[in-house]
Amino acid sequence: MTQVLGDVRVEIRNWLDANWDPELPLGDWRARIADSGWGCPTWPAEWFGRGLSPEDARAVDEEFARIGAVGPALGVGMSLAAPTILRHGSDDIKGRFLRGIITGEDRWTQLFSEPGNGSDLAGLTTHAVRSGDEWIVNGQKVWNTGAHHADYGLLVARTDWDVPKHAGLTYFVLPMKQPGVEVRPLKQANGYSSFNEVFMTDARLPHANIIGEIGNGWSVALTTLSHERGLATLRLPKFAEDAPRGRTAREATDEATEYFKTYVWYPQRAGRPDLVISQAKTYGVNTNPRIRQKIADLVAFQRAAQWTVQRAAANRKAGQPGPEGSIAKLCGSEIARRSARLHAEIVGAAAMIAGSDGPANGIVPEIIISVPAQSIAGGTDEIQRNIIGERVLGLPKG
Repeated sequence: MTQVLGDVRVEIRNWLDANWDPELPLGDWRARIADSGWGCPTWPAEWFGRGLSPEDARAVDEEFARIGAVGPALGVGMSLAAPTILRHGSDDIKGRFLRGIITGEDRWTQLFSEPGNGSDLAGLTTHAVRSGDEWIVNGQKVWNTGAHHADYGLLVARTDWDVPKHAGLTYFVLPMKQPGVEVRPLKQANGYSSFNEVFMTDARLPHANIIGEIGNGWSVALTTLSHERGLATLRLPKFAEDAPRGRTAREATDEATEYFKTYVWYPQRAGRPDLVISQAKTYGVNTNPRIRQKIADLVAFQRAAQWTVQRAAANRKAGQPGPEGSIAKLCGSEIARRSARLHAEIVGAAAMIAGSDGPANGIVPEIIISVPAQSIAGGTDEIQRNIIGERVLGLPKG
């Protein structure tokens, strides 16, 4: 039976009163929320959750924030690995990996894209061959955020060459800290190194680390991809202003700050539409009719797109990810492009000056260099259009 919202709020307040200690080590606190189910209240009760509705879970989040209590660890583990494991993983997989995701003891990375197969994920060539109770993996992956410190990788590999490409894939959990796995950082055009390439040479993983079934990796990967588009919405944890700042919150903030260093340029990748008006005023073009019209178009489009983002987020929380994520992703790419063009038009040739001497302390040139990534990351615009065409409009596959 679904609990009544008021009952949930009373229950979580009582539990927090009895268990929250702002001076606890972060690991000790996260162990408490994992074992009690309050850290991930929408998860099934038998798997570190409480089986609550998204509405009830919001009440739990509000009570945590009200007193400054810390939630589960951020990152690929909670955003991608957990929902994939919950939907497709065996009881053994769930028992071995979910708790470490909540506590942050285990860090994860995504091993999908390859140098020759990015958007065409089903065409990947990294392969796994069974050897007794193990699988031996060889191949290369790329654009792997956090791979340099990950304990586990969400790996899609080819296990059958003799069937259609979508049917020959299997989804694995790959232990990253082994001699057969080499991680190399990549240097980006904007100067950052947020991604890695991963080389697997006779890397090994146990047969028990398959998520789903052999040959069903494509279906499992679609679940991961549907949640990937929500990674961009992650934010530093926020607490009520009058909440105590003890050891737990300090350690969680330090952890999150370190995690978000990887994503420090992501706001620029999204085009920074929030800076357009202030830049127009700074450069004295805020009264230019053409600039004013373009700003109005951008703001209107951005606000309309936010409703789609909210629908996509609500569906993900309800465990029903749908094509709204692809629509939101396309909108995000368009907002980024419009913003970059507008920034360039506002500041003129100064957009070519990088570093602290450039417009907005160098942010504008960083926007222009970074924005193309918005149309690639998390599935290219072309892939999103295919999804919408096939799943929403019912068009035949190309």
